[in-house]
Amino acid sequence: MAQSFAHGNHSHTQRKIRGGSGRTGGRTARDRDRRVLSQNFLADPEAVALVVAATGRHDLVLEPGAGEGVLTRALARTCGQVVGYEIDPLLAGKLAARTSGGGRVRVVRGDFLAARAPREPFAVAGNIPYAITSKIVDWCLRAPALTSATLVTQLEYARKRTGDFGRWSMLTVLTWPWYRWELAGRIGREAFRPVPAVDSAILRIERRAATPGRAVPGEAVPGTAGPRETAGPGLPGYRDFVEYGFTGLGGCLHATLRLRYPADRVEAAFTAAGVDPGTVVAHVHPDRWRVLYEHLHG
Repeated sequence: MAQSFAHGNHSHTQRKIRGGSGRTGGRTARDRDRRVLSQNFLADPEAVALVVAATGRHDLVLEPGAGEGVLTRALARTCGQVVGYEIDPLLAGKLAARTSGGGRVRVVRGDFLAARAPREPFAVAGNIPYAITSKIVDWCLRAPALTSATLVTQLEYARKRTGDFGRWSMLTVLTWPWYRWELAGRIGREAFRPVPAVDSAILRIERRAATPGRAVPGEAVPGTAGPRETAGPGLPGYRDFVEYGFTGLGGCLHATLRLRYPADRVEAAFTAAGVDPGTVVAHVHPDRWRVLYEHLHG
């Protein structure tokens, strides 16, 4: 089974290098830096093209972990401006030198997670460090003007968030009324240098068009690290509803909700949602959660 790099301080594995001065444990200091920073760069032009196509055209794109700039330059050919964030000063300096004078690329030498989100509409796209996947996703979900995030992540993480395993995570359900989660493509490990230990995928998170009952810019979205407040008109208590449903206190969602709501209302809600009462909580599609919520809170 592939090891999960989505949480915790882990990075892609690298081959050991033998011999030579200034090397410890089979790796140079530069190799160790790459391991800590999860530096595995996209080297396959077809994979880069897939990411660019999934990203689409935008006036402004922020790229976490710009690295050597292969994706940065490709994005700049289709988007208005690309701001590449690179925490490695050596790589940031080289990328800034390569893209100087073009006007479409600006390189920021620093941590993307410390960046202030733009006030104007913008997108995020990048081959992100797997060690901080959850932090980057959370940053994106908390940005009021974000239109979409197209992220190269560990395949397992992308499948988990998009229901590709046949199960849905609580984070996806919490944010589903406001964001659409999609597995936009798969990228084999051989597309990277150095070659990582796991395959990757393109995870696309797209903000839904504003409609009554959905969040508007400036309001917190359930599932993020923001304040625990209503996320938009018409959905007060939605976060609490989903979190309670995922507790599993009753053994399945139907039984859990019957501990809090009248039995006849729960039965009616499940009938309206078209969900079998014995369905395991993680197998309930996010769209069905919205129906259940509306019937039990209407």
